[in-house]
Amino acid sequence: MAHTLFDKIWNKHVVSRNAGFPYTLYIDVHLINKKTSARAFEGLRKRNIPVFRPAQTLILKDPAYSQHLPASDLSRFQLDLFNRNCLDFGLEKFEQNLVDQTDTLIAFPGQTLVFDQNHTDDLGAFGVLSININELLVEQVLATQCLLINKPKRMKVEVNGRLAKGLGAKDINHFLLSEISAVEANGYFIEYAGDTILDLDMEGRMAICNMSREIGAIGGLIAPDDTTFEYLRNNGIMPEGESAEETLSFWQSLYSDEASVFDEVLEFDAEDIGPGNYGIGLSRLIQSKPANERSEMITPNGAAIIAGYNDTDYLLNHLESIEDYESSTIYKIFDGA
Repeated sequence: MAHTLFDKIWNKHVVSRNAGFPYTLYIDVHLINKKTSARAFEGLRKRNIPVFRPAQTLILKDPAYSQHLPASDLSRFQLDLFNRNCLDFGLEKFEQNLVDQTDTLIAFPGQTLVFDQNHTDDLGAFGVLSININELLVEQVLATQCLLINKPKRMKVEVNGRLAKGLGAKDINHFLLSEISAVEANGYFIEYAGDTILDLDMEGRMAICNMSREIGAIGGLIAPDDTTFEYLRNNGIMPEGESAEETLSFWQSLYSDEASVFDEVLEFDAEDIGPGNYGIGLSRLIQSKPANERSEMITPNGAAIIAGYNDTDYLLNHLESIEDYESSTIYKIFDGA
């Protein structure tokens, strides 16, 4: 059976699905910061619940508070509380915000990741199923390493052709925003495809994926290819060890099969893309399509919210099935990474 890239990653991370509940999706990497973790840690502390997988919980400090400039009293309180919570729950701590560092990859192709920051979507450029979660769900993932979530619909945005000289990823973004609108992709997870997209370098691909939530999508993906692997190799973050060959083979299988079916497919020609970064006078120079010329939009009534549940108790009652999932071959393939 043919599968989309999204389905291949999603299916490998489904722990279970019981009637009346969303999917239990296993999360390989959970990123947390000081701003949205305090209530989650307090909830765990009150119920005497440990962090389920400390090694897969990465602590990202805001770079504004790791520099020489003094922090305000409120910011210092937040940072001190964050550090104390991390120490109390046995979490390792990075010294910088790794989300913005190009020489450090915190998740690998085919993995799932959740975070609550704008740059979460960037990692979709590496074939990472990256989901932005709200504060209510941080405790859920800390306690169980899983997320209760309804399966998003799948959208393919394909751009083909040669860009005009001087144009790049941001011009593609502005064009797609004008064509798709800010709500049309609500409820979808987007795969970006086409030779125009694949001709971009990794920084350009990250810029494309980072736009996903600007058009209402839950996230975005680009299939990993030789450009991806060369980027990882040049930055010294390719997998090593006995399972390296197996891991690379798995990464190379991460693409949408030719006969795979999407819920929505949008196709665009690069020749229609003009400069999008005009500066002053943007509204006079780049026009969005009139609402009556766009495809039927999804109503924003709840559509922009990830369909997750803060039902930590439900997941805590199924920890055995989560541990069974972790011991499977599917999960072990990431050991080399």
